[in-house]
Order: sequence, then structure tokens, then C-alpha cells
Amino acid sequence: MSGALRCWVEISREQLAANYRSIQQAVGAVVEVMPVVKADAYRHGAVEVSRILIAEGVRWLAVSSVDEGMALRLAQIDARILVMGGVLPWEREKLREYELTPAVHSLNEIGGLGPIGYHLKADTGMGRLGTQASAEEIAAAVRAGAPARLEGLMTHFASSADYTSFQTEQQIAQFEKLRQDLRRAGVEPLYTHVASTNPVMLARRGAWYNMVRPGIAIYGYWTPGKGDAPKPLFEVKPALRWKASIVLVKEIEAGARIGYGAMFTSPRDMRIAVLGIGYADGLPHRLSNKGKVIAAGRLTPILGAVSMDLTTIDISHAPHLEPGDAVTIIGAEAEVAQDARQLAKAAGTITYSVLCGISARVKRVYV
Repeated sequence: MSGALRCWVEISREQLAANYRSIQQAVGAVVEVMPVVKADAYRHGAVEVSRILIAEGVRWLAVSSVDEGMALRLAQIDARILVMGGVLPWEREKLREYELTPAVHSLNEIGGLGPIGYHLKADTGMGRLGTQASAEEIAAAVRAGAPARLEGLMTHFASSADYTSFQTEQQIAQFEKLRQDLRRAGVEPLYTHVASTNPVMLARRGAWYNMVRPGIAIYGYWTPGKGDAPKPLFEVKPALRWKASIVLVKEIEAGARIGYGAMFTSPRDMRIAVLGIGYADGLPHRLSNKGKVIAAGRLTPILGAVSMDLTTIDISHAPHLEPGDAVTIIGAEAEVAQDARQLAKAAGTITYSVLCGISARVKRVYV
């Protein structure tokens, strides 16, 4: 692929499938796995990722918005699709037209849904979306909301990787009480789901119920546990490699300044390469003068500012590199590797932000 593109990501179909299989094997056959493909599958490409997962047997997918669900339907994705991020009043007709299943966050929403299934989200401590209504209020609203059908009951954890806090245990207890109270009131939806990636990876089995919705684990990552956290229950590996081509190579003298704001001054004669990647492609600007990329099998520093379209690196160690050759932003060369978590740490952000920040103009190549 070297020289064929300016800036691109290579996404492994097999690794995506393998990550899904690891999750499914860990939770067992009785637990439905609903992969999260929102934000264009964390920038891995929602349509292609969905096709790969459906070929592995996935029956449910989760997205954030009605628009994301519509895009999958227009690409002939026929799995059930849960819209988790809220539905605006003028989008309700699209739910029926595109056969999308909404997550409902307020009992007032149920009456306007019409004859479709929905999942009800309870706010058990995230403090964001979800209802805080009692079981009695929910049961009454469910019955009054027919022909809309309650298919699922869900919540979302705020701190599931943090073992120095009891918040997750408190959320589980609150959710379980609500579930039991609803059962006694005659309301028992088919699906119950609260666990995203971390409660699955870190074996919080009491939160698995009969459905889990892993997000970032599908793509090969998880959040390391804080405090006395168990080791991950299984292994997933990154499915994405990010590369960029060298646009220009030149020699500079000691004392030369590089980039906007002259953030870097060369301490010696150097050989530098200008890469066809910048913050408009998603390379964080905060990596200016401190991030690294892999060039010729070695981690090498970013020199000066990451600009909109270009980034400069030191290739004094690699006299053979020329324009058109590729360097690695995320991935491995020889014995050296850098993943999105490491890149995020250098930029002072989170893994999710790095992956979701890879812009649409970066070519996706499936291998």
C-alpha cells in the first residue's frame, strides 16, 4: 500500500470478526451480543463492519442516532438496529419507515411511537439519558402506550472500570430492584442489557443479563481497570492500522526552525520528512512537538506543530526513506508498535477520541 495513498487506515476484517468471537465465547450462547457501530463504527466504517459482524451471526446492532440507523438500512443492513442516543419528535416517522428500534428515555415518548418495539432506558446513576420513574409509573406507561411494544430494559454505567468506587455495584443493585419490581407488576421485556465493553472484559457477570452491547472491544480496545480490578477475561486486538505517506524529504541545518510558531529548533543537522497527515485527518494537534510515529521500524518524534494537512518528523536514522514511502501512526513495524491508547496518552486524551477523530477524508482500506 506504500505510495498508493496520502493518508489511510487499513482495517482487518478477520481481526474484527475474531474480536467479536472472543466476546461471544466469553459471555456464552445464551447472551446476545449487540455490537455498537455508532460514530461510523468508531471510524472503522459502519457499513463494512456491520456486514462483517452479520456474517458472524450478529442479529442486533446499536447506533447513536436515527441518521446512523438510516444509513445502515440504505446500505441493505438487515439486522435489528437499536438507536440509543435519543429520537427527536420529527424523527419518529423514520423509525417506522426504516424499521429502527428506539431507546426510550422518558415515559412521555412512548405514546407517540406507534406500533413499533422499543427499549426503555433507566437512569441508575449516569445522570444523562434515561428515566428515573418508578416501576409502577413505568408499568402504567407501558400499558397506556400500546400499540408500542416494550422489548428491552437497559441502563448505562458511569464508572464500570473503576474498582475504587462502588458506583457500578450501586447501579446494578438499583437496576435489579427496578427489574424485579417491574416483573411483579407484570412487565418483563424480552431483552435486558446494561453491560458495555468494560463489564464484559472485566467479568462483571452479574451485569450481563441476556444481552451485552460491546463497543470499543469490537475494535480491539478496552479501558484498563482502576484500583483492584481483575485481569481482562479475554483478549482483543486492534483491527485498525493508520498510515501516511512521506510528501517531502530534506536536510536541515542546526538551528533551523520548523512549522507554525517555530515550535521546534533543530539542535543539529537533521534529515526530516513531511507527512501527508495533519489535524484535519484526525492526528491530534496536541501531539505537536511531543508525539511520535513509526518510521523505518523506529519510533521517531514529531517536530514542531501538527498542522492541518502536514506533519514533520525526524528521519535522521533512515537515509533510505523517500517521498511515497509510508510511516505508521497506529500499528506495528518490525518489533515496534504504537496503538491508539498510547497515542491518546501522549495527546492527553482517551482512546475513543483518537479513533473517532480519524476524519472521513482518510481512506479506509479493508484487508
